[in-house]
Amino acid sequence: MSCWPSARRPTDSVSAAARLAPPRGAPVPSVSEQMKVALLDDDPSHNDLVASVLDAAGFTCTSFTAPSRLLAELRKQTFDLIILDWNMPELSGVETLRLLREDPVTAPPVLLLTSRSVEADLVEGLNAGADDYIVKPLQPQVLLARVNAVVRRVHKAPSQPSSEQHGPYRLDAGAQTASWGGHVEALTPKEFQLASLLFNNLSRPLSREYLLRRIWGQRPDLETRTLDAHVSRLRAKLHLRPSNGFRLSTVYGFGYRLEACEPETGDGGE
Repeated sequence: MSCWPSARRPTDSVSAAARLAPPRGAPVPSVSEQMKVALLDDDPSHNDLVASVLDAAGFTCTSFTAPSRLLAELRKQTFDLIILDWNMPELSGVETLRLLREDPVTAPPVLLLTSRSVEADLVEGLNAGADDYIVKPLQPQVLLARVNAVVRRVHKAPSQPSSEQHGPYRLDAGAQTASWGGHVEALTPKEFQLASLLFNNLSRPLSREYLLRRIWGQRPDLETRTLDAHVSRLRAKLHLRPSNGFRLSTVYGFGYRLEACEPETGDGGE
């Protein structure tokens, strides 16, 4: 399917991408750094067009043409954002949204692309779990603005120096410390970044690849044991156990999840 009006439908993906590219000199959004976006549309050319806009802004895009392929891939890696089309033959965008929201392993924000502009339809999409929507035909600057708004809203990066409060835990970016219940623990820069990322994605399973990329950057030579060691030290340093209201658990074959729990549920970690 495609939303392009017949008079404007691109016949060449390269020339169409050029027409959709942001104006020369357009600012690159800082929130895009190392952000991974999954694109879902049964029309590969439309995925290419969206990717051309986002790639130019610093995002890394992976395209899918079937909801089943995307849902399977979400069990292997973590995306920062999903952009999906409403009209698809296998499952509609709204049906795919509902599956995403039902699956505890997949919880990224979702931006819905739709040719529908009737208020009732847009409300249906939002009620199904979309964080925002864009009415077609696609406009590059609108796409970038909506993507940046969703990413900023969901993945807030604290300004330096600052502090974050998560239940009894206080993270002080200036001092690189975590404090709770009268305890103060100094953290290394990587440990602090890991703690902040986990607390700000509470209850969301994060893949090893995602954690390595967000904290260590693009380092294909970095062993996952580096991450495992940091998680183990952070769990011990911050006493992340039910008695303190949080559990840092291993999601076997995937990564890690920090979740809140009731103090009386007993101790645990792995």
